[in-house]
Amino acid sequence: MSGRSTRGERGGFYHDLLPVHLYVLAHLKRAGVDYAKMMARMSELPLQTVETAIKDLMEAGLIERDSGSAIKRSRARFKKAFEVHKHHTYYRLSRKGELFVRSIDEKWLKEYFNLLLPDGWKVVRALKDTRSFETLPKEMRKKEVREELLLHGFITPSGRKTKFFKLLVEFLGI
Repeated sequence: MSGRSTRGERGGFYHDLLPVHLYVLAHLKRAGVDYAKMMARMSELPLQTVETAIKDLMEAGLIERDSGSAIKRSRARFKKAFEVHKHHTYYRLSRKGELFVRSIDEKWLKEYFNLLLPDGWKVVRALKDTRSFETLPKEMRKKEVREELLLHGFITPSGRKTKFFKLLVEFLGI
């Protein structure tokens, strides 16, 4: 061991994750297991975007395929039926993914969002509590901030918060 905190060692690499990656991880933490189409449907993101994020996270070893032909609601918490036969490829957090998601705290989120966009942590927290980009405090309504929020799918072209953004902040506990 290096003597440093493992959280500190893990932190640098995972700052390369995009918000969609964080959403998939947080979704799987909350749901237990789920499939790409359902994650896309809930977040209103394009299926291809979610599938690409899943592929990236599998390559990083943060999620894995869930085996078996049926799944009980105790493991798939978003399912309504007691037991569901799998007609899709289901995913779950790997041990590495579980540890990483557990290590996400306010300090990590603050650093992450500040690296993602100018005054990111303040903007994300303010946007969470407002109706749209236009109702943010004036000092936050900069052109480059708006472009970054659009790029990451946090707001629509009209400036309203997306379903993806609302779920992301809810699942991350912001």
